[in-house]
Amino acid sequence: MKEIGELVLPEDVRYAEDHEWAKQNGKTIRIGISDYAQDQLGDIVFVELPQTGDVLAKGEEFGTVESVKAVSELYMPLGGKIAAVNAALEDAPEKVNNAPYTDGWMIEVEAEDPGEFDLLMDKEAYLKMLKGSAP
Repeated sequence: MKEIGELVLPEDVRYAEDHEWAKQNGKTIRIGISDYAQDQLGDIVFVELPQTGDVLAKGEEFGTVESVKAVSELYMPLGGKIAAVNAALEDAPEKVNNAPYTDGWMIEVEAEDPGEFDLLMDKEAYLKMLKGSAP
């Protein structure tokens, strides 16, 4: 597993306490799991995602990630309508491990309340949270 200093944490994304990230992508917000989350999970072998058009509230489960170690739930960092799903993860779930912020994105959401995005943590706050929870 990576040391906290080795984690890739882009400045241009926001982070949720459950280790999802969110990034403005035009009119939608792209969501995935952080480098920390994928590193903790280990080799990801399956990703289950919602259907396009589903409407989910902030904090609601939107899918699961299965690794060789465990199955973990994915939670909405903000509420909205699912505008797109990364179908490439069906055949290549390892993209989440290899490129969690690019090829490994999971869903795109039309935010119900764009202000929820601003309530997510920036890189500095997320790092501080990780250091507090690190073993």
